[in-house]
Amino acid sequence: MRPVVLCFSGLDPSGGAGLQADIEAIGQAGAHATVACTAITVQSSQQVFGFEACDAELVKAQATTVLPDLPVSVIKSGMLGTTANIAMLTRLFAEETIPKGTPFVLDPVLVANSGGSLGDEHTLVTAFRKLLPYATLITPNTHELRALSGEQDLHIGAQKLWAQGTQAVLVKTSHDFDSGDIEQYLYIQGEMVHKSTLPRLDGEFHGSGCSLASFIAGRLAVGDDLIAAVIKADSWITQTLIAADVPHPEDASAQLIPNRFVKMK
Repeated sequence: MRPVVLCFSGLDPSGGAGLQADIEAIGQAGAHATVACTAITVQSSQQVFGFEACDAELVKAQATTVLPDLPVSVIKSGMLGTTANIAMLTRLFAEETIPKGTPFVLDPVLVANSGGSLGDEHTLVTAFRKLLPYATLITPNTHELRALSGEQDLHIGAQKLWAQGTQAVLVKTSHDFDSGDIEQYLYIQGEMVHKSTLPRLDGEFHGSGCSLASFIAGRLAVGDDLIAAVIKADSWITQTLIAADVPHPEDASAQLIPNRFVKMK
C-alpha cells in the first residue's frame, strides 16, 4: 500500500486545519494518513470557541491500534492540546512503541488555530522540550521558535533547538506581518542548508501551517530527503493559498481556507 503517516492532531469542524488538513495534505503528497485524535475543538473557519482534549490514554490507544496494523513510516504531530498528551507521545518514542529511527515531523502548536489558548505556554514549552530529541524536523512559526528557544534572534533560536536535540528546524516567518515576502530557513544539524522566499499573499489563511508540515511528512514517507520534501512543500503550499477558498467574500479580513486539492502547475 501507499506509505503511511500517523498524525496526532485535533479535529477542526470547519475542515480548514487539524486532522482534515493533515489527511488532505498527506494524500496530496502521495501517502496514506492515519490519525490519533488529540482534541475535539469548537471552531469555525474564523474563530476558536473552545476545545476538549482527549484523554492521553485514549490517544495512546488510537495510536497503538494503528501502529501494529499498518506500515507507519512517518509520525506527524500538530495540536497535542495538553502536557499529558505531549508526555504520552514522548513516552511512545522513549519506550520504542514507535520504532526507533521513525521520522517525526513536529509542528509545535502552542495556540489553537484561529486563536485560543491551549493553556499555560511555559508549561507547554517545558513539555515540548522533552519531545524535541525525537523530532526529525520541527516546523515552528516565529512565535513558537522564540518561545521554545528563549531567543529573539531566529537563527540563534534555530541553532538552540538543534542543541536541545531536534535534527532539523524549518523556521517560518509567515507570522511576522511587518515583513515583505515570507522567508523560510531550513537548518539541519545546526547549519542553514536551504532558504526559500515565498510570496506574501493578501489575507490570512486557516490551516496553512499544519498543511505544510503534513505535506512534508507525506513526502518523507514516499522517500524524499528532507531538503527535497521542503522544496516540494513550499511549491505546493503556495499553490493551495493562491487557489484558497473564500468562505466570507464580504469580509476582506476573513481567513481563507487553503485549496489542498489544487492541481499543481
